[in-house]
Amino acid sequence: MSGGPYSDDRSNRDRSIANPAGAGAGTAQPVAGGGEAHAAPGGPYLVGEAMTGGYGRGADILHGCTIAVERGEIAVIVGPNGAGKSTAMKALFGMLSLREGAVTLAGEEITELAPQARVARGMGFVPQNGNIFTSMTVEENLEMGAFLRRDDFRGTMEQVYDLFPVLRDKRRQAAGELSGGQRQQVAVGRALMTQPKVLMLDEPTAGVSPIVMDELFDRIIEVARTGLPVLMVEQNARQALEIADRGYVLVQGRNAHTGTGRELLADAEVRRSFLGG
Repeated sequence: MSGGPYSDDRSNRDRSIANPAGAGAGTAQPVAGGGEAHAAPGGPYLVGEAMTGGYGRGADILHGCTIAVERGEIAVIVGPNGAGKSTAMKALFGMLSLREGAVTLAGEEITELAPQARVARGMGFVPQNGNIFTSMTVEENLEMGAFLRRDDFRGTMEQVYDLFPVLRDKRRQAAGELSGGQRQQVAVGRALMTQPKVLMLDEPTAGVSPIVMDELFDRIIEVARTGLPVLMVEQNARQALEIADRGYVLVQGRNAHTGTGRELLADAEVRRSFLGG
């Protein structure tokens, strides 16, 4: 894996693949020479504050869980199986109702918004399963990502192809014929086609080889360099924390440990309990 958040200089952030005005709001203008990305007024860009809730009328899975991510930051959610990691991600995206707590995006509360409305506000979400249209070609999948846009999205598609060159080579191939890692690239690329203001990835490296995992993490670092906040759930905890600016360890739907990736990797209890020593 090349570099990491502690060796990369992220101050030069080209925002050309991210739309500061939100999805469907027209063509984003690249910032010459990048420029420093700032957090939303009043705190991080996306915040799920003290979230409590579960699915339907079932028992609560989240218990006062708080997750936040800043612009240009990679934040990861890790923890044991059944800890509520994916549930926290879905709560942020509006896929379950919160009984307590709130979700804010760019300082605006969006707790009551449906998922499709959150996409229109600039949230790009890549679920772990069922995240591509298998019978469609790679290019058709990317075009589906631009469904809200009314501008010329060909420039964004070229940026996705530059980020994932293998997709350019396979653009006429059915997405269902691709390898697991290539499918994940299609899913991430389609989310980027919306020109999101925050990118959310639920276990993007599930089922892929270590080499492919490293390649995906490298691309995620590149995306974060544009100033786009990236929040992801990861089963490969140690590798995810190595690229993370901020990490959240969940246990039974609660925040057990929070800190920078480096701090959590150095924490003896975190290493013993969640990283294998």
